[in-house]
Amino acid sequence: MTRTNTKHIRIYVNGYDLSGYIRDAGTLSWLYDAVPDACITDEVKNVLLGQPSISLGPLNAVLDGDAAGLFAALKDPGVFRYATVALGQLAAPVAGDPFFSWYLAQKDFSHVEGGGFVSVNLTFDAGGAGFSTYGKPWGLNIHPKGAETAVNTAIGIDSGIVSSALGGIFVYHLFSSNGTITLKAQDAATNSDASFADITGATSGVIDASATPAGAMVALGVTQTIRRYLRWNLTPGTATTATFWLGLIRA
Repeated sequence: MTRTNTKHIRIYVNGYDLSGYIRDAGTLSWLYDAVPDACITDEVKNVLLGQPSISLGPLNAVLDGDAAGLFAALKDPGVFRYATVALGQLAAPVAGDPFFSWYLAQKDFSHVEGGGFVSVNLTFDAGGAGFSTYGKPWGLNIHPKGAETAVNTAIGIDSGIVSSALGGIFVYHLFSSNGTITLKAQDAATNSDASFADITGATSGVIDASATPAGAMVALGVTQTIRRYLRWNLTPGTATTATFWLGLIRA
């Protein structure tokens, strides 16, 4: 049984965990337009063949006044956000579970009173600026939200693909840390600690505690090899603890 349920979904935006404020995530949309019916000399509008339209929402949420909550994270519409919806299978998301993530334009922040609380409705327009090389918003969770205090020496997850050389997208959300830290993804052909190595480009770069929360998607080179087994890792810098989520979208 691998069915999921709304209560097992987690929603992260730009390093904020909004799961405790959002009631549902709406539609996770990944659509390709059909070939338009046009004659040779007709103008072709609103369709870019081979490029999908990716969006999510509307997000239905409860208004809050928390310093690290939904209002603080999303009160200003008209900007692009790194939005991730992690799906748990019969439980909260764990490594190996799927996730949906993309760089999306937040269109609004609308609220209305009623039902004993103030509700908020947020919509996101189809985005993807900076990720036109890739058109896939689905990937695998390699580190569920949690705190780490040391580098990873454990085995990873089986992606189910022996090897590919088509690149992908590294996704991270750093919720908090107490110093500088670098988050990254590693791969291996054999699922043993000694076999893992950093995936070129799959890194957050150095993030200081003063910059958290922080979240982003990092596009890898289009010929970057990714081997079968995947895991998270970190370079601690001055940090002795950090709470984060990591995922990898494989092209």
